[in-house]
Amino acid sequence: MSGVDYGFLSPVWAGGSATGLAGDAQFVEAMFALELAWVQVQAESGLCSAADLAAVVAVCDIARYDLSLLAAKTPDGANALIPLLGMMRDLLADDGAPASASTALHRGATSQDIIDTALMLLTQHSMTAISRLLQNTAEALAHIAAEYRDTACIARSLTQHALPTTFGYKAACWLSAIMSAAKNLDEVRSQLPLQFGGAVGTLASLEQHLALHPELSSTTDELTAKLASLLNLRNPATPWHSNRLPIIQAGSALGSAIAALGTFGADVLTASRPEIGEITEPREAGKGGSSAMPQKQNPVHSVLLRSAALNAPGHVATLFTAAGTTVDERPDGAWHAEWPALRELLRLALGASEHAATLAKGMSVNTDSLARNLKLGGDAVLSERLATVLAPVIEGGKPAIQKLVLESITEGTSLRELLRAQLNQQQVSDEQLTDLLDPASYLGSAQHFTDNVLAEFSAWKESWQPHS
Repeated sequence: MSGVDYGFLSPVWAGGSATGLAGDAQFVEAMFALELAWVQVQAESGLCSAADLAAVVAVCDIARYDLSLLAAKTPDGANALIPLLGMMRDLLADDGAPASASTALHRGATSQDIIDTALMLLTQHSMTAISRLLQNTAEALAHIAAEYRDTACIARSLTQHALPTTFGYKAACWLSAIMSAAKNLDEVRSQLPLQFGGAVGTLASLEQHLALHPELSSTTDELTAKLASLLNLRNPATPWHSNRLPIIQAGSALGSAIAALGTFGADVLTASRPEIGEITEPREAGKGGSSAMPQKQNPVHSVLLRSAALNAPGHVATLFTAAGTTVDERPDGAWHAEWPALRELLRLALGASEHAATLAKGMSVNTDSLARNLKLGGDAVLSERLATVLAPVIEGGKPAIQKLVLESITEGTSLRELLRAQLNQQQVSDEQLTDLLDPASYLGSAQHFTDNVLAEFSAWKESWQPHS
């Protein structure tokens, strides 16, 4: 039986890009990438030969490894790099590689260098994909915000009808949050650092090697700078073996993106209830069906967005807890707790971003339902406006208006008629009262704010890199 994690219990990311970007095989490939890049830097700097590099290239082939065996050996050293390194050196020997190749492999490094940097590479590649998916989602939401900029609908506060707004502004609010999260994600991605400090973050072994070979003109700073450049990672001033901010910054950025998508999904779930009917998820063949009720079309994309948003905070909390309990020059357990938490955040963010992009591009907006639901609250949804405008002219002021609103709701009486009975034509004409009770004329700055978000989106879109 295969030990591959297919994601049957994780439908947020199952079957999506997460399996090819943040799986165990990709983590092993990332460890290979660092080990190989380090030998390449050494070869270019005269610390090892071209033959050593060629030998290491040959063993950095994942097809040559039994990953099930690697997994079985991982608990022996509490991380996967230790047995992997042993397997790599065994293959070097089997290949008849020069002994110097085995020495160059992993020279001056430690497990934490390889695992931390491999996680940064995994994060970098995953965040690149997430960023593109968030751009797709944002672009679709921008179209919705523009199309429904002037379409009045009811806004809800604590589940209840509150005031009129526009559906375009609702979409703009989703867009604004997702756009902010995407920008933050891109900033964090651009700052992901190399980890390379040796056993306790001092690079003592590498320094000693260079001291024994004065003919080598390279310094540790120069070597690590080359390594960071080769891997397209930031070269930090110092190793971060006991400073776990890079991990929690990555986790926080992922958690923020998932939360923004979760809000989008939660709103769609509410609006897609049949009795509300304002939004319909895209109907896709083979998706959204019920195993027991053929008539049901489940809003699966929104459900999975909500699932991701409920799941992510625990993993973010784990990263903060691990960072806050880091001790010595390598944490005993806190470091290990980071790995599955960060990896699951990558998977959740990848999966949620895919579902959000599909949802935003394919969902339908029912303007008839928007209009119907806006009317459900009657004239009472304009009570805030009525209190502001009519309090100075009606006898009894604001309390009198509040009393009329309550009477309208409890007695089922027309609020317009109640107001008309209390106000003469000189105070408020029929035309003025009609305008006061028109929801479309009490939208505040909804359209202006929508335009602001769309302008921000347009400026942001100009900065996008072409998709490869």
